[in-house]
Amino acid sequence: MTTYRIGEAAELLGVSVDTVRRWVDGGRLAADRDDHGHRTIAGADLARFAKSLADDPDEGAGRSSARNRLRGIVTAITRDSVMAQVDIQAGPFRVVSLMSREAVDDLGLEVGSTAVAVIKSTTVVVERTR
Repeated sequence: MTTYRIGEAAELLGVSVDTVRRWVDGGRLAADRDDHGHRTIAGADLARFAKSLADDPDEGAGRSSARNRLRGIVTAITRDSVMAQVDIQAGPFRVVSLMSREAVDDLGLEVGSTAVAVIKSTTVVVERTR
């Protein structure tokens, strides 16, 4: 069974180590101790918890067939006369979208505003890291 230490869980969830410790101490996330006394979280428990965090409070989620929604902050916008590139930092992930300049203006996007990157793709590549 795969287990994760607190720091690894924090990295995967895109939160601080202190946040994961508070969740464990508060009983929201189950953890055990390994032979060295370090707290570990079972992979299946972490997956369930991550899924519960990802339950999208966004009202638009129920009206779209796209289920991959990453909420983040706009970190950069590069415009030309027709197109724009919008960079969103969603937790540890940088998402880049190319769209019309008109769409950026209509949405009122600016650096520092929050946005949701909605991703629908026919191909998703999954890599195992360990």
